Amino acid sequence: MAEKIIYTPKQNHETTIRKKERVTFVTFPALDSYSEKIVNAFSTRRGGFSKGIYKSMNLGLSNDDSKENILFNYMEFAKAIGINYNNIVISNQQHTTNIRIATEEDRGKGVVRERDYDAVDGFITNEPGVALCLLFADCVPVYLYDPEKEVIGLVHSGWKGTVGEISAKAIRLMGQNYGSRPEDIVVCIGPSICQDCYEVTADLYEAFSKVYPTDELGLIFADGKDTEHYQLDLWKAIELTLLRSGVLNTNIHVTDLCTNHNPDLLFSHRFTKGKRGNLAAVLMLKPEPPEDPQLFKNLLPDFLTK
Repeated sequence: MAEKIIYTPKQNHETTIRKKERVTFVTFPALDSYSEKIVNAFSTRRGGFSKGIYKSMNLGLSNDDSKENILFNYMEFAKAIGINYNNIVISNQQHTTNIRIATEEDRGKGVVRERDYDAVDGFITNEPGVALCLLFADCVPVYLYDPEKEVIGLVHSGWKGTVGEISAKAIRLMGQNYGSRPEDIVVCIGPSICQDCYEVTADLYEAFSKVYPTDELGLIFADGKDTEHYQLDLWKAIELTLLRSGVLNTNIHVTDLCTNHNPDLLFSHRFTKGKRGNLAAVLMLKPEPPEDPQLFKNLLPDFLTK
């Protein structure tokens, strides 16, 4: 029997569920159309080696799952989406708006090498073969791709990052460092907690009111169970930030998958009350393949060539 997946109403199926061998993962049609240039993926719980509350594709680095399981999970996930796990660069997220320019010297950090950076909640790069990776379990992954300048960005946008407009900061940095124009950037807002599931207290309303005008607050917040609670729509808040930054409405693609609605498929911090693993968002510019395909195959780890 096929697994039941709950899609969020009002969205237009902006995600595709894929399976390769044992691994199930998500991609975005808006980015799949550039598949010759980029790799985009969002992991699910399916296809890994972890047990218990981390079952099975746990990609978190800061929980008490075994390091061996986590490394094997990265190997399997990387193999499924067609990248070398040694090229993955993982952030060290602390709900900041800090964004790091990732280079080939960062490849492997967080997976097979120690990280030499702290409190990073986003990456940008124009270097092929650098697989940007952030970790999630309800917060919002935001994928950014400029097909004109061949630049990518990936940010972690929980409520603090959203109030801090981390997506807008990434767009500015893409422009300052690589000449990207907001109107050329394609953005996908990835699987995360939806408004119906995200109850927050009144202090968050006050925090957002310092950044968003009154008319936008009405789009971001819905009434909660009482006057002290609201339902927060991070997807809409990020979309409004993107529009103000100059991204075209037609280039913004909002997920149809809520983590809290799909706890068997996706890790959700809120659903499990914190007893969970982590999902991974990955975005990478593809390197140009060598003229000799066999040479490329010889460069890959053994597990990728079998």
